[in-house]
Amino acid sequence: MLQSAIAPTLHQTTQVDEAAPPFEVLIIDDQSSAREILAAIALTIDPRCRVHKFGHPAKALMWAASNEVDFVLTDLRMPAINGVEVIRRLRALDHCEEIPIVVVTILDDKQIRYSALEAGATEFLNKPLDKHECLVRCRNLMTMRRQQKLLRSRINNLQSQVDHKRIGFSARRNDGQLIVASDAGPTDFELSRQLHWAILSLDEPVSCEGISALFRSAMSSNEACFILTEQCAALQGLWAEMHLQAADTGLLVGHPGQGSSGLIDRLGLPLLYRDQKLGFIGVAGKPNGYDEEAILRFSELSSLLAGMLHARHAYDQRVSSLASSESEVHRQKQMLNQIRDSVITMDLDGYIIDWNSGAEQLFGYTPDEIIGKNILTLYADTHDDYPLFNAFLDYGSHEMTVRRRKKSGELFWASVSLSVAHDDAGNPCGLIGFIVDISDRLAAEETLTLHAKIFERNTEAVIVTDSLLRIISTNRSFSLVTGYSQDEALGKTPEILTALPQQAFLSTLAHQQVNVDGQWSGELQFKRKDGNTFPASVSVNSVQDLHGTIRHYFLVFTDISERKETERQIYRLAYYDPLTGLPNREHFYTLLEHALSNVQRNRKYGAVLVLDLNRFKFINDSIGHTLANTILCEVGRRLSSSLRAQDIISRHGGDEFTIALPEIALREHAGQVAQKILASLAEPFFVEQHEIMLSASIGISIYPDDGCDTETLLKKADVAMYRAKQTGSSAHLFYLQDMNQRSLDQLKLEGNLRRAIERDEFELHYQPQIDLATGLITGAEALLRWHHPEQGDISPAQFIPVAEETGLIIPIGQWVIDAACRQIRVWIDQGLPPIRIAVNLSTRQFSASLPRAIQAVIELHGIPNDSLELEITESMLMHNTDSVVEMMQEFADAGILMALDDFGTGFSSLSYLKLFPINSLKIDQSFVRGIPGDLHDSAIATAIIGMAKTLRLSVIAEGVETSAQMEYLRNAGCDEIQGYYFSPPLPANEFAALQSSTNR
Repeated sequence: MLQSAIAPTLHQTTQVDEAAPPFEVLIIDDQSSAREILAAIALTIDPRCRVHKFGHPAKALMWAASNEVDFVLTDLRMPAINGVEVIRRLRALDHCEEIPIVVVTILDDKQIRYSALEAGATEFLNKPLDKHECLVRCRNLMTMRRQQKLLRSRINNLQSQVDHKRIGFSARRNDGQLIVASDAGPTDFELSRQLHWAILSLDEPVSCEGISALFRSAMSSNEACFILTEQCAALQGLWAEMHLQAADTGLLVGHPGQGSSGLIDRLGLPLLYRDQKLGFIGVAGKPNGYDEEAILRFSELSSLLAGMLHARHAYDQRVSSLASSESEVHRQKQMLNQIRDSVITMDLDGYIIDWNSGAEQLFGYTPDEIIGKNILTLYADTHDDYPLFNAFLDYGSHEMTVRRRKKSGELFWASVSLSVAHDDAGNPCGLIGFIVDISDRLAAEETLTLHAKIFERNTEAVIVTDSLLRIISTNRSFSLVTGYSQDEALGKTPEILTALPQQAFLSTLAHQQVNVDGQWSGELQFKRKDGNTFPASVSVNSVQDLHGTIRHYFLVFTDISERKETERQIYRLAYYDPLTGLPNREHFYTLLEHALSNVQRNRKYGAVLVLDLNRFKFINDSIGHTLANTILCEVGRRLSSSLRAQDIISRHGGDEFTIALPEIALREHAGQVAQKILASLAEPFFVEQHEIMLSASIGISIYPDDGCDTETLLKKADVAMYRAKQTGSSAHLFYLQDMNQRSLDQLKLEGNLRRAIERDEFELHYQPQIDLATGLITGAEALLRWHHPEQGDISPAQFIPVAEETGLIIPIGQWVIDAACRQIRVWIDQGLPPIRIAVNLSTRQFSASLPRAIQAVIELHGIPNDSLELEITESMLMHNTDSVVEMMQEFADAGILMALDDFGTGFSSLSYLKLFPINSLKIDQSFVRGIPGDLHDSAIATAIIGMAKTLRLSVIAEGVETSAQMEYLRNAGCDEIQGYYFSPPLPANEFAALQSSTNR
């Protein structure tokens, strides 16, 4: 398509010898579009030519080394190898010495073009291409190449004839002199070849003797005279006369011979090329003289000689100019190498063409390693440099601060100054860059800037004064803290900050310490511009000169109001309950110790009361933490209003309070105070439309009857409080000696419970869960039993609360889960179909690691995930809702079932049912017990079942003991039941037997 678009612009096509081999065209350009255009041009000129296109110079050179090449089109600016080097390497190939090499480039740098010519370029074509010009130039060069190949072929044929038929030929002796030998005389072609060799192919000066010998042979003369212009003064005799005559006329001079024949015996001709005088050539002594044909032959050969001499003269001038330029370049390079800074010369596209020793030392590259590469090689932040480089080209910006990269990879900051080099016509031809490593300077400037920023942006207020304490500088924080601007403070002394009028900024002692030790620090009370005062932490330092004389003072201070407030807050947190504001346990101990020492000195009674709110956990679970905390605050207020100023009240945590009554006259007075407290708590608490009734249990110990130290009195009051709590009503009890026995029994139970797991005293019993639709056993609830070796079976109602209170429920719960999963594995191995086993979880077991721990147990025993069901209570869901949801979601993702136990007994909320991923609801036995006779229980059970069905949850009722209860639940839509009506909890082997008989 490109070829058809270009063809109409060519007015003359090249005649191609059909018998000649195809023309081999090599195109080298890294732009594919340029390669296609050049290929279309070549095919337009010669449709038979074979085009070889390469985008990478190295691949093109590899191909050219082993293939015939007739014509080359190459770009100059290419990756890896630039065009100048490509030309140089092509010319180094024997079969590419004489081929046309056309450079197609957008570069207008004369130095680059000169380098290309020196490397062997034949012609230049400028981008963007003028298609007509490109066609004409390439056609002419391709035609010349064909003629050259044809001429070479003919020369080879002539040489072959010389070898076989002894046609006239010339040769060269070992000393370089021409040998002219011919049987028939040399042909014009052979003479042209010999002249070309003698004048243009030899590096030594033109040999006058050799040229003379050629002309003697060509003109069949006995004598010839050839002299260059600068040697003409040496001519003598007749040749000198003929030279002068020819030089005057500029024409051929003939000299007749002796006798009357009139034949010309001598010929002389000035060698001219346009207006340039190149020398003189003459011949003489031809037998029978020189006729018109000989004169014409002499003129043509002389003209050819003049043209060749002109070419040689131009060549010598270029060589001389090049030598002079090289000398000048060498001199300038030596001068540049003496410059310690880096100097880099580039073309307009950023390709490096020169590199001084300063650049070599700075970057680490030798000239051979870097010349020819683009300046981007040295860039550290290429994308950041382009805008700066373009700004230089567009607006003449001449200095940049940029980062550069050394050969070692080290980055450094550099100051780059660029200037444009111009050619003789004043056009830009290159760039000269001066690079200086300014890393140290920038580091110093950065340090100074950093110090200034530290001073200005320091969060501490800073004042700098002279030796007389006159303010000479302040920072921004000074103005923010004090309200004074820097202008308002300049010239004044720091006494503008003193809280009291006429008060010195520093005491005399502090001032002396600054002058002697150089510094002082402490706390001062300052005053702001608006008159408000604030505590400040102050540091004062003196600055001395080399002679030890104080020149300046600098003061650094900080407003420590917040710190003081924080200290007060920390004190409150350390010694007071953050919720009620009452003293905490630690502070109570300190206050009580101090009070007891006074009671002992005054020999009076004292009392310690421990108060615990009854069923407060239920209230907390029902109305939530926030409202429950509001009630606790009100409890603290009512307790304080019921006591004397000298009495001590403390909240020990949760819903427990302690009260100390120092210096009471009679022990009965402590009981009266307890009754007053209980009466105050009996009044209703109103919280957000809730009316809450509270009661409390109080235990009392008396000093010195029950003990003389804080620990003993608190312990005995605590024992009495637990006995009072067991009465189940609001009451107070004094400590009695027999109360210790129950505490000891409780302690002994705790000890036995700790060893129960180690001694393998626990066992799981399984109560079947029956599907009301099929009558089959679909699951079971695992219930813990404790068989003590001495005390026998201990009721869960007795040891579970102790386990909860002491935290032993955590290892016990782990044992239960492991034992249940182990038993499921045993039943599976026995061939029983897997059923779900429900295990109760305690609130104390809830932690972030619980899902992973249970999953690990399931994987250990290799049982299905859905064979384990976890039962949780509503109270668990109301604590740390987000973390519980996340934990339950992990269970759900793992396929572990979850059931909500005792539903309806707590603060039930539909939002919780929607939020948590539970599978079933369990109706508490307190609602089942009254079915079907109790209308309320029946209605609640029916409502729970209906709600569960709406939420697509299954329902199981526990505590079913009669057939009437079972039938009512079946009719109401209940899915499953468990209870003594069907079976009590059974040991594992009995449960397995029951399951086999029931489900067969």
